Amino acid sequence: MVNGQQNFIRRAGLKASALALLGSMYAGAALAQSSGAPDYSLLQYQGPDRAQRVLAAAKKEGSLTFYTTIAEKDLPIIVMPFEKKYGIKLNIWRAGTDKVLQRTLAETAARRYEVDAIHFGSPEMEALHREKVLQPVNSPYLKELVPDALMAHREWVATILSVWVQSYNTNLIKKQDLPKTYQDLLDPKWKGKLGIEAKNQEWFSTVAEELGGEPGIKFFRDLVAKNGISVRQGHSLLNNMVVSGEVPMALTVYNYLAENAKRKGAPIDWFAIEPAVARTNAIGIARHAPHPNAALLFYDYMITDAQKAFASLGYAPTNTQVPSPLKNIRFKVVDPVSVLDQMDKWTGLFQEIVLKRAGQ
Repeated sequence: MVNGQQNFIRRAGLKASALALLGSMYAGAALAQSSGAPDYSLLQYQGPDRAQRVLAAAKKEGSLTFYTTIAEKDLPIIVMPFEKKYGIKLNIWRAGTDKVLQRTLAETAARRYEVDAIHFGSPEMEALHREKVLQPVNSPYLKELVPDALMAHREWVATILSVWVQSYNTNLIKKQDLPKTYQDLLDPKWKGKLGIEAKNQEWFSTVAEELGGEPGIKFFRDLVAKNGISVRQGHSLLNNMVVSGEVPMALTVYNYLAENAKRKGAPIDWFAIEPAVARTNAIGIARHAPHPNAALLFYDYMITDAQKAFASLGYAPTNTQVPSPLKNIRFKVVDPVSVLDQMDKWTGLFQEIVLKRAGQ
């Protein structure tokens, strides 16, 4: 592993010594698993009867185990219709990103093959690819997706784009006064009015690169020095601070948070300084999935039927056949490879320029 990838995984709390310990703990459990070898052939099959064969094989397996970071309140909308449609049981384990990454890597290192499908952030999915946890999938529905949804190795595919936008308190800021470019934020009228989420180094790095790299870094130094940026832990908290007026304008709020609050009558609205920055979440099938065909059916579902459910919650779907709530916004997608390879650099700069200046 390159240093960036090692540090990325270590930040999730998983070290080589822990892997070795878990390996010894679970060796017996691995040997006790069923000796019946799963059939992975349909993951690449492209014959005209693919749909029928996948469905039949999935029903024969009857269930799959799914690790995800999808919010608990959204699971009934996004994934539970799969059970109703196909009669296949979903065994769901959900947690934060770091814990999903930890558990998946630990179980793989221990040869304890329980998970079938994983869904969380694309940088973390790319880390699983590098650790040889996933396997490639060839689905006929991939051709319906936006280009940024796919990697050449096809071991994971993006399902949604979570887009960072700017939100503002409508009692404190007039729509006609909103900034149109990032450089507009340097205007003294924004002094003491700006907020950001504490772990948005991916947004920070993407904007800085979009502004030319070193000139972009200088822009953020100047912005913090001239107008300051208050830092909040969590996007929901930051969104609430905008509603309360404690933070008149947030630089990094997910569009659906601001939109949902707006629909409930809160004094908040959102806009996007283009290009807006988007990060993707993705799904992949484990290399040693015990129920690969049920996982494949679910994988297809997540990039087809589930796309409308994602869109209804305010996410930008990756399937081009589904209307996006952000169709009129130009955005730049965070590169998951760069996140792994360069995030130590950008995390350091984010901490130095933004967090330390704000006393975090």
